Amino acid sequence: MTEEVLACLFRDWSPVIGDPHLVGWLTVVLYAVTSAMAVMVLRRGPVFIRPVRWFWGLIAFGMAFLAVNKQLDLQSALTAAGRCLAVAQGWYDDRRGVQLGFIIGLLLAAAALLVAALAVLRRDLGRNAVAAFGLAFVCGFVLVRAVGFHGFDAVINSTLQGLRVNWLLEWTGPLLICLNAAVLLAAARRQGRAVDR
Repeated sequence: MTEEVLACLFRDWSPVIGDPHLVGWLTVVLYAVTSAMAVMVLRRGPVFIRPVRWFWGLIAFGMAFLAVNKQLDLQSALTAAGRCLAVAQGWYDDRRGVQLGFIIGLLLAAAALLVAALAVLRRDLGRNAVAAFGLAFVCGFVLVRAVGFHGFDAVINSTLQGLRVNWLLEWTGPLLICLNAAVLLAAARRQGRAVDR
């Protein structure tokens, strides 16, 4: 069955530029800038305990991965693999319940990630909560998109005041992380100036 699923996957998906439009490339830039800002927080930001440093390192790595993934469209490979597995195992016609359960599980996992991040950040929560929420938002959005649930696709492909809901949802998490990073870097810069005087 594994060979059958792999053959199906490589028939239905191939690595190509996933979103060659201006907004797609702007999203790649946003992920890359978010990753760079997380690295700057690690290098020039406030002194953090080790778990908080891991948190910002995870953000830096995750955002860099998403910048690459945005154009390689790896989430489409995951969706194709799920479809191929469902066909091979004979439950494709009943996939809606599985998709809904998977989405609920992913949303619960994103919520658990937020709770875990808040627990790790408890000593520095005031300085990192916005980034933790942004990271959980990114994870939830990316995971739900990877499922390819058509009911959700209809929502995110709609428009709000001329902007696609997809763009608003995809940009929210990285923008929150960038905001938190900018505040931390500004505070570190002010503190550095105060020490220099």
